[in-house]
Amino acid sequence: MNSYLIFKALHLIAVISWMAGLLYLPRIFVYHADTKKNDVHEVFKIMEKRLFLYIMNPAMILSWLFGFLLIHEIGINSLKEFWLISKMLLVLSLTFYHFFLFNCLKRFSMGENQHSSRFFRIINEVPTVFLIIVIFLVVFKPI
Repeated sequence: MNSYLIFKALHLIAVISWMAGLLYLPRIFVYHADTKKNDVHEVFKIMEKRLFLYIMNPAMILSWLFGFLLIHEIGINSLKEFWLISKMLLVLSLTFYHFFLFNCLKRFSMGENQHSSRFFRIINEVPTVFLIIVIFLVVFKPI
């Protein structure tokens, strides 16, 4: 069995799961930011925490793990290629975005959200733009 293809499939599954969380959590924040302190507010806190801890974190970790295994499979020299350097910088940026969302989650849980629903609507587009660029980089592997 080809380990490269297994790692690639597992990497794609992890990335899709991670991206789903990166797209969905800010959307929950949009609705959460528009609510007042009530029962719905508490439900949003539970949803956000579970999404982050049980889906997003494991998916991010597995995305990185299988990504490194893929680099190992294709050879460490591939780290010199433009497309892979660019992809890794974008993935690193998404990782920072992931932890920014975690900071927002903590603020919501403490009742100290500082951002409007409009802010969350805007930042919700960030992972989509990065995803599009990463896909083009991986598929076309520009020099």
